[in-house]
Amino acid sequence: MRFHFAMERLIAGVASLGLCLTPKQVEQFETYYRELIHWNRRVNLTAIVDYEEVQIKHFLDSLTIALAVGDMSCWRILDLGAGAGLPGVPLKIAFPAIRLALLDSVGKKTGFLEHLVARLSLGDVEVITGRAEDLARDEGYREKFDLVVSRGVAKLPTLVELALPFCARGGCFIAQKKGEVEGEIEVARRAIDILGGRLREVKKVTLEGLGERALVIIEKQSATPQGYPRRAGIPSKRPLKGSA
Repeated sequence: MRFHFAMERLIAGVASLGLCLTPKQVEQFETYYRELIHWNRRVNLTAIVDYEEVQIKHFLDSLTIALAVGDMSCWRILDLGAGAGLPGVPLKIAFPAIRLALLDSVGKKTGFLEHLVARLSLGDVEVITGRAEDLARDEGYREKFDLVVSRGVAKLPTLVELALPFCARGGCFIAQKKGEVEGEIEVARRAIDILGGRLREVKKVTLEGLGERALVIIEKQSATPQGYPRRAGIPSKRPLKGSA
């Protein structure tokens, strides 16, 4: 039997990232787990439901973003294709001062996110139901974010076109990837160049229980041309591929 508010695997893991969770934050992660499992019975949020696996493969994996950017307090962050709230909600719990937007096109998933944000008493969080291709043309969101994050949403050429229009110049986009990423990056170089980005680093993540992970870090150097992103569905159907 586990103790209430345990999260032992998560607590041990975040220490290796140079982070420390308060009792309140541990409690929030425990509540997050319970709500995720409860809602997952009627909304397809995750195939991973084991208590320890969720701690490592969802919560800790999300927090590895800190390895690339360190302290992100007060940043405006967009989680693109947020789904079950990963990685955005774990980042908000660990760094309460960030201003977070959670974007997903599926209403049932954003319904869960709205419930979760209220349940965890998280401030400065906006939940948005919509397509990235449409929202990126809104002046309130286009090139307004210090950091855009995405986890397991699409291949990199498509992700770059969806994410970089949201990044402010000087900001960055971080794609969380698993397995071999070099080939995917090579195919995405043209998209990175067209959208105003520059590949800064591919940071390998090696933590017990996670397997092979990488953070693909792309800096926003110049404004994204007005024609991008293309209309809804086109970035995934006809991704911008090739060398820059």
